[in-house]
Amino acid sequence: MTVSAGSPGWYLRRLSRMGPREIGGRVGDTVRRRRWRSALPDGPSVTGARFTAVLPAGTLDAVPPDAAKRLVADADRLMAGHAEYFGVARDDLADPDWFRDPKTGRRAPEGYAFDVPYRDEDAVGDVKQIWELSRHHHLTVLAAAYAVTGDERYAERVAAHLRSWWAANAPLSGVHWTSGIELGIRLLSWVWVRRLLDGWPGAAELFEGNPVAHRQIWHHQRWLAAFPSRGSSANNHVIAETAGQFAAACAFDWFPASARWRADALRSLERQLRANTFPSGLNRELASEYHGLVLELGLAAVAEADAAHVPVPATVRLVLLRMTDALAAVVDDRLRPPRQGDADDGHGLVVDGAGTDRWGSLLATGEAVFGRLAWWPAVTGTDVRTGLLAALVRPYAKEGTGPAVSRPANRPDRFADAGMTVLRGPGKIWCRCDGGPHGFLSIAAHAHADALSVEVRHDGVDVLADPGTFCYHGQPEWRRYFRSTLGHNTLELDGEDQSVSGGPFLWTRHARSRVLVADTSGAGDGGTVRWCAEHDGYLPSVHRRRVELTAASGELRVVDEVRGPRRAVRLAFHLGPAVTAELAGNRAQLTWTRDGEDRSAVLDLPGQLSWTAHRGESDPPLGWYSAGFGRKEPATTLVGAGFTDGTESFTTVLGFEG
Repeated sequence: MTVSAGSPGWYLRRLSRMGPREIGGRVGDTVRRRRWRSALPDGPSVTGARFTAVLPAGTLDAVPPDAAKRLVADADRLMAGHAEYFGVARDDLADPDWFRDPKTGRRAPEGYAFDVPYRDEDAVGDVKQIWELSRHHHLTVLAAAYAVTGDERYAERVAAHLRSWWAANAPLSGVHWTSGIELGIRLLSWVWVRRLLDGWPGAAELFEGNPVAHRQIWHHQRWLAAFPSRGSSANNHVIAETAGQFAAACAFDWFPASARWRADALRSLERQLRANTFPSGLNRELASEYHGLVLELGLAAVAEADAAHVPVPATVRLVLLRMTDALAAVVDDRLRPPRQGDADDGHGLVVDGAGTDRWGSLLATGEAVFGRLAWWPAVTGTDVRTGLLAALVRPYAKEGTGPAVSRPANRPDRFADAGMTVLRGPGKIWCRCDGGPHGFLSIAAHAHADALSVEVRHDGVDVLADPGTFCYHGQPEWRRYFRSTLGHNTLELDGEDQSVSGGPFLWTRHARSRVLVADTSGAGDGGTVRWCAEHDGYLPSVHRRRVELTAASGELRVVDEVRGPRRAVRLAFHLGPAVTAELAGNRAQLTWTRDGEDRSAVLDLPGQLSWTAHRGESDPPLGWYSAGFGRKEPATTLVGAGFTDGTESFTTVLGFEG
């Protein structure tokens, strides 16, 4: 049974996942928070502040016209007060209430930041909705629109919003001072706002000549230096904290502590980037969107270092290079990465309009900074961000910017340390097989109970889909479903998850997976590629799965075995939202449309199980697909129920037609 975050039971389970050093650090944090309640310094006075981390001349002239058009269209929607966050439309962005959740209508309480119960939706509202606007990505979009058009209306709106936010959010007051990742990303946004407004006559008055801005920037950095994410929480949050701290200490180098903050943040960033990344280049959280977030943050931090002429350890660039190559390797033919683990639509730096492909943009930046390899997929779209970052970051190939490194000569398909194998076949068949660790660190905060799951696409269309994430706080039954074993394309025993949850971001027991076979050598000659793995999440039973993709026919065969005593079985296959299914007995006829063409496949399911189709059910949840955070739509899920006596196997065959 899942314990709600913030309850006494949750705190006990959370404590059990910490080591002595982390516990000591958190005790110190608690003491510091109490002390800070009654002792809030004004911060040092600033004189002679200058902003020198500007874009090189000609950078904005190189912005592709179609990317600029998308950007300006988004900026105009913002100017009219319109935006959408996590599936909720807003029309109050001309003069927003920084504390109101538009989804529930609730307003977060004010007062001392560390007293705000931000996990309690009844008291605060949906904190993700409240926090997102205050990351100030909409201000970097408006500032970028000013930079490419020279229209001062955009700059004036940015200035009005910053002054409004600063007035409403005094240091250590309210919900926007409770989470370090929010402070770090906000600082990075402010750096880019100042950079993009550099041609506007009011920019210096807004930042360098503004004591309110000085106080806010100083207190953000003081907070981040005092309360770093630590121990079992040192995941993507700590990357955002250190990247934002480092960026601000480089670009706003106005305070006596700036040099120390900069040096400390850079040391932490280098250490945490390595800790958060497998040697293969995949992010250790095994949550694809966080791979993108960490890569964005790392590239933005390097851009600030190079703009300020601050030397960066070679390992920082090397990790980012490996992350970029890994991303290029795992995306499908439409540049979509796996839908693995949690996803909350989090971004590090936003200067592009809607319709810009995030993953294509990251690969375009990787090409500009590191150079593309021959096997990389082609990027045909354009964006604004690539040119801006590339104008600041020294190319990796330039002497002295990075160590010599051997990059993959061919597209990798197996990432042994992450337990991920990608099988590819004819007709642009893409199949991800999951045999990796349950998650990162002792709490595996962003993991799902998805051991041995598969994800299958045909020409970029989800056929056997990972349903996604949908929500974090406030809807525990939906949080449980979207990260459950039944909520993935794998096998469940006795109605239990493979790993044991102790809360919405806490796993108290992790299933351990082991890859036995990963043979992709036959992919190029029309042969068969194979993968096999097992996990121990259901001891004394062991679930083993074999997957074979035959290149000549495009047939995918999945064989599940359960070794152990007699137990109840449920085997689930989740179809993408574009796929319709007609189930007759143990055969499902699948159909969908891609680029105006009808496509089809046949799914032959194990005859030993009784098969039912589910779509859009809510009590309990079953048959859903979440394309993005806060959004869900009905999709068909096929569930086979029965028993295993420990001797038989269950064979599923997916055959693509035409």
